[in-house]
Amino acid sequence: MSREVRLIDVTLRDAHQCLWATRMTTAMMKDIAPRLDRAGFEAIDLVGGAVFDVCVRYLREDPWERMRILNTWITETPLIIHTRGQSLFTFEFFADDVVELAAERFAANGMRYHTVYDALNDIRNLEIPIRAARENGIYTVPGLVYTDSPVHTDEYYAAKARELLDIGMDALFIKDPSGLLVPERVTTLVPAIKSVIGDLPLQLHTHCLSGLGPYVLLQSIQHGVDVAHTATSTLANAASHAPTELFVRNCRRRGYDVDIDLDAIEEVAERLAYIAEREDKPVGKPLEYDEFHYHHQIAGGMVSNLRYQLETVGLAERMEEILEEAGRVRADLGYPIVVSPFAQYIVTQAVLNVRARDQGRERFYNVPDEVRLYVRGGYGQIPGDIDPNLYDRITRGAEPIVERPGALVAPALDRLRKTRGPFTSDGGLLLAAFYDDTQYRALKAAGPIATDYPLMDTPLLTLIRELSERPSVRSFHFIDNGSKVSA
Repeated sequence: MSREVRLIDVTLRDAHQCLWATRMTTAMMKDIAPRLDRAGFEAIDLVGGAVFDVCVRYLREDPWERMRILNTWITETPLIIHTRGQSLFTFEFFADDVVELAAERFAANGMRYHTVYDALNDIRNLEIPIRAARENGIYTVPGLVYTDSPVHTDEYYAAKARELLDIGMDALFIKDPSGLLVPERVTTLVPAIKSVIGDLPLQLHTHCLSGLGPYVLLQSIQHGVDVAHTATSTLANAASHAPTELFVRNCRRRGYDVDIDLDAIEEVAERLAYIAEREDKPVGKPLEYDEFHYHHQIAGGMVSNLRYQLETVGLAERMEEILEEAGRVRADLGYPIVVSPFAQYIVTQAVLNVRARDQGRERFYNVPDEVRLYVRGGYGQIPGDIDPNLYDRITRGAEPIVERPGALVAPALDRLRKTRGPFTSDGGLLLAAFYDDTQYRALKAAGPIATDYPLMDTPLLTLIRELSERPSVRSFHFIDNGSKVSA
């Protein structure tokens, strides 16, 4: 009997976060969601990380409403809420009462699956989120964030898995946000974690920034991963994930049993291509392998933003130098994982160090407050060592923080009710906890989420298929004048 491999779809969250700057609206999901629902995924990733924040700040769509709407379009497959542990959807730590109420609201709005991680792999920052979610009946899968450094060994990850096992979990996932896993490391890391968690399912969530993602994901199955995170091909590759269609075909060729309806996925891919053309958004393309990526470890989307920011201050030609410095900064700071918020902090410090060098000053002459807080332990336990002299210079003699960061945050809900209430729902109360009054009022003023989007109908699909078989047709151009299409 062949071994079963299960899949989690990330098209509706992480894929467009990587390639479309998180700008997929709820309306764009309407024609896609039912097809993903019938495809056979273990779960479908929907809200979390930057998606929640962009919904509020830029799309003016209430994330709680998005959850409720998608639960009417996706009725068979569990929807995933993805959080940054005690930080939930932002970079700051929230009080325990906020985190506990958030878990209750996830369940109340139909979210049955929770993937949760801490950017430093400080398991203390996951205790409250995990327990609260499980108490509300949510299938909870904590993540261990992968990085490449002298201190992030197989033994390190095995020890972290044991800590999570003590708290309790339904499964575990390896989160590789910068696509740093290589096939050789998979052969040791996956068995090391599986030896700890036993029969609990192990998942892999990896990106394609090194160009190795699709092969790494396939090899991980051979060495013990049970569940793979993939994206529909239109929004796969590049900074995104391995394409579902190719991964399924490769698994089947190796003799694995993957119960996924690829016809449904192909329909999703066609509709996403239509949306991308209509909205002038990119589709994913494979990247070439770049050894430099393993030095600075910064995700592709952030590299693009950095390039733009450097252009605005006349430092565009210093890009490679700044990325080189970013790798040095990370080592100096005890190897924090290059994921939000630490990716932003590392890059900022690298720019400041380069500017200090231009002025004849020493590195770390200027240090942002966030870096000072990190060095003191304000975000959690630092994985590596920091030189004592550098530590003293950065902290300016401030005492180290050894407590669980969330325990240092005062309860917030009663204060919010008194100062910004009354609220018509606990969802509104939580939005007030996450955002200032300006953002909160702008979201409420926007009204209900629009759910209508021009559909790509069957005659159009038929025409595209017919045209694509003609050798003379190399691309399609959609004209927004009804149902007409030119090629």
